[in-house]
Amino acid sequence: MKESLKVLVNGLKKKTLTIGVALILSACGSSQLKQPQPIKIDGSSTVYPITQKIVEKFNATDKPDVEVSASFSGTGGGFKKFCAGETDINNASRPILLDEMETCKRNQISYIELPIGFDALSIVVNQANTWAKDITVAELAKMWGPEAQRKITKWNQVRSSWPDQPLQLFGPGADSGTYDYFSEAIVGKGKATRSDYIASEDDEVLAQGVSNNPNALGYFGFAYYVENRDKLKSLGVDSGNGPVLPTKSSVEQAQYQPLARPLFIYVNAVSAQNNPLMNEFVDFYMKNAQKAVTIVGYIPFQEDDYMKLYRNYHKTKVGTVFGGEAQLNLTIYEVLTKRTEY
Repeated sequence: MKESLKVLVNGLKKKTLTIGVALILSACGSSQLKQPQPIKIDGSSTVYPITQKIVEKFNATDKPDVEVSASFSGTGGGFKKFCAGETDINNASRPILLDEMETCKRNQISYIELPIGFDALSIVVNQANTWAKDITVAELAKMWGPEAQRKITKWNQVRSSWPDQPLQLFGPGADSGTYDYFSEAIVGKGKATRSDYIASEDDEVLAQGVSNNPNALGYFGFAYYVENRDKLKSLGVDSGNGPVLPTKSSVEQAQYQPLARPLFIYVNAVSAQNNPLMNEFVDFYMKNAQKAVTIVGYIPFQEDDYMKLYRNYHKTKVGTVFGGEAQLNLTIYEVLTKRTEY
């Protein structure tokens, strides 16, 4: 009986040891999976300066020697990479669209949507332009609509009091979220503007183009206008209640419509779970977003709003609150309420 008990105890010890080793090996494997990995960010050129400023500051902190990098290819171009699993975060100057949602779902990419601030999409002309001080939404539609292609080529065709001078247009390319938003807001349909204009995904290129041509008109994010305001002039936009210039105040008071819009980052939810550096970076991002958004030249939220958004992020509330459709005339309050109550 004693011998049998001894054999049983020895057997249990061996089994316990085997199980213990297996657990250790499993833990080691899990630890390896949880090692910090590089973070790749792409997407909107409008949001890029905000993210790049935060990336530079984060990379200068005492953290694991792992690269966090940011580039830009436009919101749409960025979502192509993001929904293919090629990037971890996508900067976006509009909410994710239905076809992008479907691509992400097909590739099993879940995501967390975080608003980070507001933009005042700016209509700009050359400083030498003495005739244009404001423009109506109807005039913008007349200028940029598909029926204007190769027909509206002079300033006086848009407003009769403007001169008989060539009209040279500059705008974002088709992969740009700014292009998508502008087309919806002004033409009434996505990706529907005239195509005979000088296009670039780089807002600096557009700003340079307008500043070099006295007959030019272009549009891009507010921060790029602010950065180049010594060479450019912004036009007041009249949506029916008189012209309103793009300013922090006009956006906060919901007066700069329909060209005020929210800016976002989209975080790959699986990366957030598997890469410990991701949560550290997103935490750092939201804590520094207000300052970065302000310095770059966009319109920030209140500090407490960023903390609410970050707490919401930690609940891992995946998906979008915007239904995959264009969202126009949103106010700061509406965007924050939608996200924090999601």
